[in-house]
Order: sequence, then C-alpha cells, then structure tokens
Amino acid sequence: MPAGYRTPPLTTPSATPTEAEIVVVGGGAAGLYVALHAARAGASVALASRKPLAESASYRAQGGLAAALAPDDSPERHAADTLAAGRGLCRRSAVDALVREAPAAVAELRRLGVRFDVEPGERAGEEGAADGSELALGLEGGHSARRIVHAGGSETGRAITGTLAALVAREERIRVLEGVSVTALRTDGEACAGVLTDAGPIAAPATVLATGGGAALWSRTTNPWGAIGAGAVLAHAAGADLADLELCQFHPTALAVPGSEHDGSLVTEAVRGEGARLLDASGRRFTDELAPRDQVTAAILDRMDADGADHVRLDLRQLAPERFPNVFAACRAAGLDPGSDPVPVAPAAHYLIGGVACDLDGVTSLPGLLAVGECSCSGLHGANRLASNSLTECFAFGARAARAAVRIAGERPQGTIAAPRRRFEPPTAETRAAMWRHAGPRRDEESLAGLLDDPYPLARLIARSAIERRESRGAHRRSDFPLPDPALDGVHLVVGADGRIRHERWE
Repeated sequence: MPAGYRTPPLTTPSATPTEAEIVVVGGGAAGLYVALHAARAGASVALASRKPLAESASYRAQGGLAAALAPDDSPERHAADTLAAGRGLCRRSAVDALVREAPAAVAELRRLGVRFDVEPGERAGEEGAADGSELALGLEGGHSARRIVHAGGSETGRAITGTLAALVAREERIRVLEGVSVTALRTDGEACAGVLTDAGPIAAPATVLATGGGAALWSRTTNPWGAIGAGAVLAHAAGADLADLELCQFHPTALAVPGSEHDGSLVTEAVRGEGARLLDASGRRFTDELAPRDQVTAAILDRMDADGADHVRLDLRQLAPERFPNVFAACRAAGLDPGSDPVPVAPAAHYLIGGVACDLDGVTSLPGLLAVGECSCSGLHGANRLASNSLTECFAFGARAARAAVRIAGERPQGTIAAPRRRFEPPTAETRAAMWRHAGPRRDEESLAGLLDDPYPLARLIARSAIERRESRGAHRRSDFPLPDPALDGVHLVVGADGRIRHERWE
C-alpha cells in the first residue's frame, strides 16, 4: 500500500450526519473554486479533503492556464489547437465553452488576488489591464500562439491554490474538513445524497466530486501518491457512468533516475517552450519539442528503442534557473546539474483523461452528483489533452459546476437515504506496478488482459476499455492496432453502472 494511506474504518450507518446544501470532495484547484463560488452564491458548503489543502496535486502543478489573451490570438485559434491535439475525439461544445470562457477565468482569478507573471517592466497590480495584455504568455506543445499564463514561473499551482485556500478559509458559509477521507457516496442507486467519510456522514442534496486524477495508478508517474482515481471508483460504485478510461496521457519529460525517489519528477513542458531541447544518445536533437504530447512521447519511445536506452536527455542549459525554480530544484535534488549537463528524461503517467462522465456543467448520470476537474470526463480533452487546458478547465467548468450545484441543491430535498456500509480500498503497490507493465504508454490485448482480475476496480475497467478501443489514437497506443480507426472518430467508451461498455457520440 502506498505510503501515507490508511484503510478507513467502516462508517456507522446510524451516525448523525453533518448537513450542508453542497458537499465538495477534494481540496485542489477545482474543489476550492467550486466551494468558493457556491458559497458566494449563498449556499452552505462542506469541503472534505483527504490531505491538507496545501498538499493537493493542484498545489504542485507546474503548468499554467491556457487562454487566448494575446492580440494575435483568438478563442477560435485556441479551439483549433485543442481539436487538433484531441485527435478526433474532442466534444466540440466542451471545447467551445472552454476557449470562450478562459479569458474571463483568468480575469476572475486576478480579481481574487492571484498575481500572474507579467512582462518585464510591467507592474503586477491587483487588477492589471482589462485585456490582460501585460501578462507574460508562455508557449507549450500543440499551441500555435503564446497563451499560457503562469504565476511564479513553474509554481503556478502553488500561487493559485494558496490564494484560493486562504479565501475559502475566510468564507463563513464553507466548513473545511481537512484530513477526512470519503469512503462512499450516500446513495440508493437512484440518487446521491452526500457522502460517507471516516469522520462520519455528510448529508447534502448536491455532491461535487473534485478528487483529482488517477495517474498514480501507474508506478512511474509525475503525480502525488493520492492520485488513484478515487472519484471514479466512488462514483461507479454508486451507479454513475464513467468514460474514456483507456485514455491516460503520458508526459514526455519526467526525470529518469531509476531507484530514486525523484524518478518521475515532472519537468514542465514550458521549458521546451522557452528553448529546452530533446537529445538522443549521441547528443543530436531528434524531434519537434513543441508537437502535441502524444507525438513527443511516441518520438521519445522510438528514440529510446533505437538507442537501446531507458531515457533520452533534455538540455536545459540555456534557461535561466529563476524562471523555473522547482524544475531546477528537482533536478538538483536528484543529483543532477541541469546547468552543466542535459538531464535524463522518459515518459511517465501524467493525466487520466477519462473519469466520471458528465455534461458541460459537471452533471453526471446519477442525480445529485456532479464532477469537475481531472476526475471528470466531459469530452473536452479528446484523446490527447492540449497542454495547460486542464487548469483552465478547473475554473471555467468549476464556475459552471458551482452554479449547477446551487440550482440542484435548491430543487432537491435533503437526502434521507440510508448510508450503506461500504469500504474504499486503495490500490496496492502490486497494482501500480502491474498498470505500468500491462497498460503503459504502449499496450496490446494480451498484456492488458493481465489486469482483468486486478483487485482494484478502476484498474480492471481501464484494461477493459483499453481492450475495447481496438486502435491507436492520441494517448492510447496499441501495438496490435497501430493505426486509428475512422469508425471510432468521435466515439467515447462509456462504462455503465452494470459494467457494460457502450459506444457513444456525445455531440
């Protein structure tokens, strides 16, 4: 069992529940934003977070927010880049909503006090120019224009979640429950009426899952250990649909220091946008560093095969360390000197695109349950997430989910559903190793079949979905089906409550 986990005790069904109009599960960027917006709309909110708010995956995020703010950019251009990266699987309405609402999300965060990086010579005032024209905009893979907004260089997650956590702590309508693990949803299979936790039940007519992703199910990962897809497991056990589970994005550049605790440490894509180069064993550049992530990952894997090596090298020597302080710190902590020599990197599991199936407001197939952020799956990212769209999603779609949750809480009575006796079991180290071995960046049916009897339910469902998608598309690479199948353009694989997989076109 990964360090930091404990198996929670069974919750007593007769325990008197804490009551709120909305319960938000997860204290990362999406959860904080939803809680804050819902409370400011007048709702009472209980925010349950397994870890302190300063230890969420969002807090560690190195990427920024993608938004069309430059004079030579536009939402239409942002949409075109997102659709191209998504490899024929993006839900167009979700893409249009994101790119249209992204600039307002950046403006709202600035109004709340987030101090984004500005161009040299500009003042980082509380408001800044109305159009954001003085912001320093970065370039990342798959983007045709500079549109990535950062705070503190590669410490954007820290700046945003720190600001939001402080605001949430001061909001009188929000009760923050840190160190509380959700063990099940309160449901009779027909509706959700809150959650069970290891500290007692929380009753609420609207429940918002913002539990983060599942990339730590793979043993080689850029994610903190808690990113095990818990939201998807809880939602599916309660009767909600899941979707696109076969799609996990493998980040091209994670530190490759096998046997070290620093193996898999993320080296943000932003360094490549500022000139870092990928080199093969002979020191030659071998690919376009700013292609979409699936393309760069595939190029690195092919180069590793050709070189007979377990890594390639990333040359950071021309970059100023103060621009990316946590990247350089991580390299040095691993015993590497990025100022003198290229550092070893290789792909690692980074972002589970699939999750709890939902619409553009986060509403799921189970009445009373919503999902937002990485645990959700609206079809926005298609088969290959465009860099930095995910943090933007937390805010653009977080505001939508907050409004929907407030509406649902006003329409539904407080739940009286008896709490089931259920126990959430986290994945073992054996499951994580098996996921990397059988469902890594290259997979085939024979290998995937090795996960079909795994004790962790999400591992089994990921394998079944990956076997079902008999093609290679975006982040999903099948060596036995190396080409995309045009018949699967726009087709999402949805796992129903009965475990059956449906093929759906969401437009």
